[in-house]
Amino acid sequence: MKPVDLARKLRRDAAFEPAALNRGKEALMAAIRQEVEPARRPTIIPQLPYADIRAALLFLERAFGFREIPASRMEGADGVIHHSLVEFGDGVIGIGTQGAHGAVSPQSGGLESQYVSVAVADVFAHYQRALAAGARIAKEPREHAGGYRSYEAFDPEGHRWRFVHERLREVPAKA
Repeated sequence: MKPVDLARKLRRDAAFEPAALNRGKEALMAAIRQEVEPARRPTIIPQLPYADIRAALLFLERAFGFREIPASRMEGADGVIHHSLVEFGDGVIGIGTQGAHGAVSPQSGGLESQYVSVAVADVFAHYQRALAAGARIAKEPREHAGGYRSYEAFDPEGHRWRFVHERLREVPAKA
């Protein structure tokens, strides 16, 4: 509900029950904040090249739980997807055409040059999902000395994905 409509409703409700005003203030403030504050998008968006973007999108969704941002899809007249964005939590990654900007997938290039870390709530449940979807596991789930859990998997084109316990999302404060 838009803030102006919520304010009108609150005014009507308060006329019959004054306590409604106190209960509704927080909802009204949340609605105002949501309308005034722009949707926050990441300022750093890594791009990963794929030979078959359609297959990559399906795999990333099925195995790892990513969600394509439909409005970001760039598709040619021939039906070939040239670029799209996927999101997981508040992170976004671009999925692009093989060879764009000189980048190639590990499958085509013959070597791994990077890995992507993704924070998940339950490493073991995420691992089971990836395994069931056919992900090739690079490192089984394990507990680390620092008290966190992780596992690593490859997507079909050889990009390495590292899934870590959500607790590691916390970035130390600037000094």
